[in-house]
Amino acid sequence: MDQVRIGRFIAEERKKKGWTQKQLAEKLNISDKTVSKWECGNGFPEVSLLLPLCDELGITVNDLLSGEVVSWKDYQKKAENNMVEMIQEKEANRKQFRLTLILGAVSLISFITLLIVVCLYTYVIPLPVKIVLIAVACTVFAVGILAVIEGQQKIGYYRCAKCGKTFVPKFWAHICGINFVSKRYLKCPCCGGKSWCRKVMEK
Repeated sequence: MDQVRIGRFIAEERKKKGWTQKQLAEKLNISDKTVSKWECGNGFPEVSLLLPLCDELGITVNDLLSGEVVSWKDYQKKAENNMVEMIQEKEANRKQFRLTLILGAVSLISFITLLIVVCLYTYVIPLPVKIVLIAVACTVFAVGILAVIEGQQKIGYYRCAKCGKTFVPKFWAHICGINFVSKRYLKCPCCGGKSWCRKVMEK
């Protein structure tokens, strides 16, 4: 789905109604920052908000996902295309997530291997070479871990255990959140509660 196009479409339909972002937000019981995020293409409405948003704007969910008002003639085709795109996005997120985990594992193995080599051959390897190997090991490990953290944060979503809504946490909130397998202890930006949020690949 083209979030930028959908965001522009939401903005256009809102302006046709003569509403500000704040007025639309009040009708949906959300913050105007959330509406602004949608319209800038930096986010997408929660599943629970799709129907209320479309009802307020006087459009269909198919129109929203297409980023334009769909004629009845093209309605079925657009609906099918939107469903396929959502499935493809979910699969792409899963593949990217797996790749970040593999990268993290490779980085960890490389780091441990280089440290073992330095420790086992400590009397054979000259000091300058040891320093270079340790620096390389630390760099590989740091890059791998950062890639995993960023991948876990940006790929897919976290579902709040309290309100059931999905969100993408901010970078530092994600890093500081305690992680346990596929769950992370995070503060939900929707309800404000802290809970063990599950990692999901789709909204």
